[in-house]
Amino acid sequence: MAVGPTRSSDEPERVGSVGTAAMSVAAETEEDTSQAAAAALLSSEVVAGTLGEYLAGWWRRVRSGESGVLPVVGALVAIVVIFQAQNSLFLSGPNLVNLLQQGVVIVLFGMAEVFVLLLGEIDLSVVYEAGIGAGIMAALVAPPASLPWWLAILAGLAATALAGLIQGTLITRLGLPSFIVTLGGFIGFEGLMLWMFDHMSIAVGGVIEVSNHIMLDLVAGAINPTASWVVMAVLVVAFGAYLVVRDTRRRASGLVTPPFGLTAIKIALTAVAGVLVVVVSDVNRGVKGGNKVEGVPWAVPIVLAVLVLVTFLLTRTRFGRYVYAIGGNAEAARRAGINLYRIRTIAFGLCGLMAGLAGLMYLSLLGSIATDIENDYVLYAVAAAVIGGTSLFGGRGKPVHALLGGLVIAAIANGLGLLGMGAAATDMVTALVLIAAITVDSVARRGQRAR
Repeated sequence: MAVGPTRSSDEPERVGSVGTAAMSVAAETEEDTSQAAAAALLSSEVVAGTLGEYLAGWWRRVRSGESGVLPVVGALVAIVVIFQAQNSLFLSGPNLVNLLQQGVVIVLFGMAEVFVLLLGEIDLSVVYEAGIGAGIMAALVAPPASLPWWLAILAGLAATALAGLIQGTLITRLGLPSFIVTLGGFIGFEGLMLWMFDHMSIAVGGVIEVSNHIMLDLVAGAINPTASWVVMAVLVVAFGAYLVVRDTRRRASGLVTPPFGLTAIKIALTAVAGVLVVVVSDVNRGVKGGNKVEGVPWAVPIVLAVLVLVTFLLTRTRFGRYVYAIGGNAEAARRAGINLYRIRTIAFGLCGLMAGLAGLMYLSLLGSIATDIENDYVLYAVAAAVIGGTSLFGGRGKPVHALLGGLVIAAIANGLGLLGMGAAATDMVTALVLIAAITVDSVARRGQRAR
């Protein structure tokens, strides 16, 4: 009887082990290849020693789909050119100041939405949160309460922050969709606002007037022309000093530092922007109370201060890093030990706080608060953040995106108003810009997944 070759009992196990090892090596090789490709894409920008190398790396990122704020800046330039060609008053000093004042409320609403959009969530109730906060401020600063203006503002902001925290708790602890909860908030807070105004003796016909000059001057008031130049110079010098000191310290510590040429360009562009704002604002825009209306509106430094604070919170604190981590990959963030419930709840609370600030500026802009507050602001809030570059899918966005997107929406409304077109045209054009921004975001995300 012929005996063929025999196979040991553990041979299949060795074959399986070899196969598993091969697959592991292949996976590691693929991972190393993808990491090398990513490094090749980003290395010239991250470790650029010259401005030319930095620009080359930036251009590679743009070509790969990471365009940053380039689309919204291009859109803003195109809007300015088109409206100026149609009406020469668009770039006049009084109109540009009016545009800035109109855009303040939209920008602050957009910043509110950034907090929750970074988590992949949404808040549809910001308009009536703002209305409730503004109503509380207006009621407390007037007789019979007659509280100091700053205390009335704090009370209003505390109320809107509390509303945001309540909604955040429902969303995180009960696992409810933010769309549904905040839609309920939109309806419920509208009812609460109506109830408040019905039971306030100071509310006449659903309207509360404001006579406190400090609160009124937050938007309509202006800095003295001479003081405007001084404040602008101080801010530009402070910003330049911050960049230089930061880069010097990073370079001394052996950390990656942007090229000096890039820092110089940032400082120069900031100075140019500051000069333009002051020059435009220092024109005589009329007479109020026997005095000429000129100078930079207080709304401009207020919005810039809020922008700096929110940017610092999201980019320089542990909370901000956790927000981006959760928005990028919630499960990975949870496994890393991040408390998802707490961070999400705080984010909705901050969204409510920012909505309160928007309500304050809305109150200052109109000089009153009414129950028929424009609920279109909730759409403009989301649109401002998304048009500026914040992703609807979470994990990517900056407060400055709300600023840029808000300026785009304000420029569209202002320009169409100069051309004699109403709200219908504004809504349709804004919708087209919003769809274009979402398309850019989706295409960029698909390109990143493909790589």
